[in-house]
Amino acid sequence: MHFTAVRAFADNFVWIARRGVGDPVIVVDPGQAEPVLSALADEPLPPAAILLTHHHADHIGGVSALVEKYPDIRVIAPTDERLGYRTESVVPGDVVEVTGFTFKVLDLAAHTTSHIGYFGDGVLFCGDALFSLGCGRLFEGTPADLHRVMSTLKEMPATTKVFAAHEYTLSNSHFARHVEPSNMTLQEYSEKITQLRQLGRDTLPTSMDIELACNPFLRSDLPEISESIAREFGSPSADAIERIGRLREWKDRYVS
Repeated sequence: MHFTAVRAFADNFVWIARRGVGDPVIVVDPGQAEPVLSALADEPLPPAAILLTHHHADHIGGVSALVEKYPDIRVIAPTDERLGYRTESVVPGDVVEVTGFTFKVLDLAAHTTSHIGYFGDGVLFCGDALFSLGCGRLFEGTPADLHRVMSTLKEMPATTKVFAAHEYTLSNSHFARHVEPSNMTLQEYSEKITQLRQLGRDTLPTSMDIELACNPFLRSDLPEISESIAREFGSPSADAIERIGRLREWKDRYVS
């Protein structure tokens, strides 16, 4: 398998993936067409499919231009009319087979109410549901939704490669270290990503083992993080849902 990160806007990643040598590629969450078209210019075959995770413009804005360029391309998207054009609608539990990949569609609805992910062959395309050391804001979902999504992600194999859609890792690390200051693995990872960004290199994809060891949204039930949240809000959380909701609220207003 081969994966290429195409930068869009200030910090978006559009992922281009190929299962095997000679296979056509798939494109995930093309928020802008121009950088994707440039990346595809030397491809001998047209792309096989576009996979969409949710309806936000910075993930779907390039679809129409790509369809115009490649009219036979499959456009696979959640069942949500806000995504506009698609050739196939999918729901959690569906299986998507495309150019050698087999993906299970996951319910990752919290950032938006129809957000999905694509998991298979040891990789996860998760849009804005999970970032390295963070997760997407609750624009439409609830803390209960976020708790459910994080619980789903925690059950994934630790070897899973996580292809998130934004380069937020360095800023996320500041908050994560503030919440869990004694986590030495997090400190080491933070130092590594600081060096990568200083060199102008990307921090993605990440892996599930790193996120399970370092991402506060996957670790909110642990004592140190629970105690940090209680101190920030002046009282213990009533339950795991309130705790992760408070953590998300804290991150929303955090300034490093």
